[in-house]
Amino acid sequence: MNVAITGVTGFVGSATMEIARQKGMKVQALTRREQEPLNRVTWVRGDLDNADALRKLCEGADAVIHIAGLVNTPNPNRFEAANVTGTANVIAAAKAVGASRLVFVSSLSAREPQLSAYGASKAKAEKLVEASGLNWTTVRPPAVYGPGDTEMFELFRTAKYGVVPVPPKGKTSLIHVEDLARLLIALVRVSPVTRGKTYEPWDDNAFGYTHDELAKMIGEAVGNPNAITAKLPAPVMQFAAKADQLLRGSKAKLTPDRVGYMLHEDWVCDMKKAPPLSVWQAVWDGPAGLKMTADWYKEEGWL
Repeated sequence: MNVAITGVTGFVGSATMEIARQKGMKVQALTRREQEPLNRVTWVRGDLDNADALRKLCEGADAVIHIAGLVNTPNPNRFEAANVTGTANVIAAAKAVGASRLVFVSSLSAREPQLSAYGASKAKAEKLVEASGLNWTTVRPPAVYGPGDTEMFELFRTAKYGVVPVPPKGKTSLIHVEDLARLLIALVRVSPVTRGKTYEPWDDNAFGYTHDELAKMIGEAVGNPNAITAKLPAPVMQFAAKADQLLRGSKAKLTPDRVGYMLHEDWVCDMKKAPPLSVWQAVWDGPAGLKMTADWYKEEGWL
């Protein structure tokens, strides 16, 4: 099979491309910059604003996996262009060249679009996908972690020094990036079972993890089981977001928009939206996956 993938230079996209290659698929991969040759990969130079590049990307593809998008930015106005307009451009390109199968990577935050500009942009993009007329499936990942992740890495780093900062209360689901990538590739094949469905995948824990449980698992993963869970009240998190933006500018990890959905108490995946077991099942559980991730950080010198 030929599969077109956007976002291949990112965290989830690179993992998805590798799974596709392992499965013997040919990959047409969108990239902004020159890349080293890879077996079974055809690089297509361009971005989500380049209609010609997107048509070239989708041409001849049995399916399109749209992963690219903006996850975090100090300027929330940028989410609309990257996540909504970008998705509309991918849909238009796929339809123009007759690529009828679309797997769209959204976010669990789309369930509560009023909480953040990011979640609102993903919810709008989902509506575009649903109205596209394509054979679509949407995936809403919860918190994604694994080797190479820079978003949750900060928690691993602080855990090493004995403190894991978390929101005041709530629960969240998790998924290892390899498991998410395997799901996306499994959904490439056309099936009446998956057509027009929105899935919320998670690891083996269908009930999610409290912030205390997550902090404890991360502490154990980095070899510091006595790390303290620091529950940050909403005003403290909001102040920290402003401080992070002042200190790191465009590279800030904690932004006011991100705090908006981090303070929500329920980011546990909906059991009714589980992918069918005939299509996919998670391999990594929380403790094992987090330990494997911490080990990777150590081997690469991040920790």
